[in-house]
Amino acid sequence: MDKTIGDKIKSLRKERKLTLKEIADKTDLSISFLSQVERMKSSLTLESLKKISEVLQVNPSYFFNTETEQKQPTVIRGNNSSADMTVNQFIYKDLSVNHTGLGFNPLLIILNPGENKGNQFTHPGKEFLYVLDGKLTVQINDEEYHLNEHDSIIIDSSSPHYWLNITSTPVKFLCVSSE
Repeated sequence: MDKTIGDKIKSLRKERKLTLKEIADKTDLSISFLSQVERMKSSLTLESLKKISEVLQVNPSYFFNTETEQKQPTVIRGNNSSADMTVNQFIYKDLSVNHTGLGFNPLLIILNPGENKGNQFTHPGKEFLYVLDGKLTVQINDEEYHLNEHDSIIIDSSSPHYWLNITSTPVKFLCVSSE
């Protein structure tokens, strides 16, 4: 990736002529925290990224894609490189290899033990989750769904939802969300 999440947040914020204070007011995040995120001095949670995405009017997947659009089919072989992983308190890997305008966003996500406890959020579209390794807990409204290896779920993303890892081992899953 040519830009960090912090660089992309700062660029979008300036493009939309927003101050850190305006974003802080709309997200309930502190100005100092937002400044540290822009300088990559602090990690983001999924919840914080979602709040910032809403204010900046982009899908959270924007921060994991570049502006390259391909017209020809792309075969992706042996996509095991960790070079393009985005690491925060969770790990994201964009599986589209920087394609935009697909209509969907394929991500590999790794949640470490006990991570991503926070508030549920909503966004337009749908999400398809497929657990590759470990046990994933998905909260949708007031219900919890426990997914084991090779289980999947389709979520209407306009329903409040959240992903959690309440186990003592990492969980690795695919998330394909519609734009």
